[in-house]
Amino acid sequence: MQTLRIYQSLWAMELRKPGVTEATMAENFQYIATAGFDGVCLDPSVAEIENYATVGTLCSQHNLDCMINAFPYESGDLSVLLKFAQEIHATMVNVIGGIMPLTPAEAVPIVRRWLDDAAVFDLPLLFETHRDSLLNDLFFTLQLIALVPEMRLCADLSHFVVDRELRLPIPDADRDYIQTILARSDCFQGRVASREQIQVQLDFPQHQPWVQVFRTWWKDGMRMWRKRNDSDAELIFLCELGPPPYAITDRHQNELSDRFAEALLIRQWVQEIWAELDAEE
Repeated sequence: MQTLRIYQSLWAMELRKPGVTEATMAENFQYIATAGFDGVCLDPSVAEIENYATVGTLCSQHNLDCMINAFPYESGDLSVLLKFAQEIHATMVNVIGGIMPLTPAEAVPIVRRWLDDAAVFDLPLLFETHRDSLLNDLFFTLQLIALVPEMRLCADLSHFVVDRELRLPIPDADRDYIQTILARSDCFQGRVASREQIQVQLDFPQHQPWVQVFRTWWKDGMRMWRKRNDSDAELIFLCELGPPPYAITDRHQNELSDRFAEALLIRQWVQEIWAELDAEE
């Protein structure tokens, strides 16, 4: 039976509010586990690995799985990050590559090297659709995945919405481009963007058209994933609502919504989508 596992981003637990003390990593793990998430996501670069020394223990204590959003800035960095992922028994590694060639053809050897590195460590490796990274642009990504058929993606579609300033209603051509991305995606990230903003509040009336767009994309992507995967496969969906400046703030640097409550709402939506897909079968 296929299963859905919903993770919470550790980065998304940060407050980044002047005068307010951040929770410790142990406190955040406790909070994530108590809320009923299945796992947690870390976002290390090579220089930051030592900051996560207690993660393996915390995962065991709270019965949480772990995935890694890896940030390699040099071609050799990923091996170091993969070794760390293996040591903490990460379920998968998602690459947000800091190497950004000008053309897709120039990116091919980088992608193939990283796929080879992941094979050595026997870890699933995905490439995230993310601005200011290897897959900065929708059109670049479409060309690159055509050149590397074995390349699989982690779909954070919020970046493409802002990158391309997609309009509502979504034009047919852009809709087809997004479907191509979804067809190559084996993990999905939960955030709603608009044409101008990377992360909008989920219950504001003016944002509901974009909420519906993202819910539809998640359902489309999850449906495709279910059809192409084995009956015992596991899908990871990551709730990743970032702290300021991702989160919009007022003049006093107060956020306009409760991000953790919104993460729980996204989890509810995704669970509902999964149940709807069950009913389709």
